[in-house]
Amino acid sequence: MSEQQGKVNQQVFETFIHHNCGRQREEVLTGPGFGVDVSVIDLAAGMVLALTSDPLSLIPSLGLQESAWMSVHLMANDMATTGHAPMYGQFVLNLPSSFSKSDFKIYWEYIHQFCLEIGVAITGGHTGFIEGQNSSIAGGGTLAAVLPKDRLLLSQLATPGDVILVTKTCALSSSAILAMSFPETVRNRAGAELYQKACESFYHTSSLPDALSAVNSNGGNAGVTAMHDVTEGGVLGAIYELCVASGCGAVIYNDSLPVDDAPARICEVFDLDPRYCVGAGAMIIACKKESSGEVIARLASRNIPCVEVGELREKQNGIILVEGDEKNRLTYREADPYWEVFYKALKSGWK
Repeated sequence: MSEQQGKVNQQVFETFIHHNCGRQREEVLTGPGFGVDVSVIDLAAGMVLALTSDPLSLIPSLGLQESAWMSVHLMANDMATTGHAPMYGQFVLNLPSSFSKSDFKIYWEYIHQFCLEIGVAITGGHTGFIEGQNSSIAGGGTLAAVLPKDRLLLSQLATPGDVILVTKTCALSSSAILAMSFPETVRNRAGAELYQKACESFYHTSSLPDALSAVNSNGGNAGVTAMHDVTEGGVLGAIYELCVASGCGAVIYNDSLPVDDAPARICEVFDLDPRYCVGAGAMIIACKKESSGEVIARLASRNIPCVEVGELREKQNGIILVEGDEKNRLTYREADPYWEVFYKALKSGWK
């Protein structure tokens, strides 16, 4: 079998996981699914329990504070797609045996701080030090929230006719991490100004503010039908996943996709297409056509850029990417190219 990096693709999921998920329980309203960010359990009385899990990060080239930020906020980004903030968290840490207690203290204090800031109570987990552990993945975590069933958003609830909105920019997290991990290379090839802009964007990789701003906190979801977090596969991959989850087709206008100057130039340095790179911090939002302007305005009032990039169609129309005069079916890229270039740059000794 060839080496694989990143999350499993749709074929592996459908073949090995989808039909092998233990006992079926009727209260499980939403279980594992391709393009599905959260699981949902019916608690009766009009309430549900939403759950999401993700790896935890410990990346020496970034730092302890930045690694803790990613550990908390990449999980929170998934929960944000419900239109609500997470409430409870469980953390399982498998740390290198060489990881000092002083560094662990710093790392965990940042985990605590970032959870506190978004209202998450840490309710338990497991912490251990493992010989031979040298991965940038330091374990895994789960966030949970108790929500009103009628205020819950899910990626599978998007419908044909909804417009597709994208917040912030393509390749937000990947360009920031590459700049911070290889500062000398990026400064030399992209310039000090773009390097600085990319580094500053790291703390914009939370899409929780995007999600909470998109919906109407005074009641109802203000025309928003679904949201999906941008992770591996980038903005185009996330739109594709939203379509699969909701059973829709789509038309996407390439020229409307947001690509800021810093991510564009840094992706060029690493020979990456920003449309397909890890983009945590951006959010895909499906909303009713008549609500699009209001959603964009609400986000703008909180200094979160958002643009309309396409429209959902009936499934039989396919997922079409319009580039100039050409209309082609969007191809889902199963391997995010970010991982390959990151580790290639490390092995090549890029600074």
